[in-house]
Amino acid sequence: MMAVRLTLDFACGGCCQDVKVTVQCSGKGLQAALDPVATVNVPCPTCGQINQLTFEPNGLVHGVRLYAAPRQVPQPSLN
Repeated sequence: MMAVRLTLDFACGGCCQDVKVTVQCSGKGLQAALDPVATVNVPCPTCGQINQLTFEPNGLVHGVRLYAAPRQVPQPSLN
């Protein structure tokens, strides 16, 4: 099994402050895919917003966007 440890730098999608995060990726998917891409949620230490960071195992950041939490579907009332 392959493992990669990366330090990624990006600007927060909420406050535009610089954020640095170290991630470790491992698994068969790193070798199986031609262009493997991973996604991780990273909270900003400045504003607290959660950023969804998409990157390659070589350290190339593809995109940063604010994480949209899943919303619950309201249930109809029985009355």
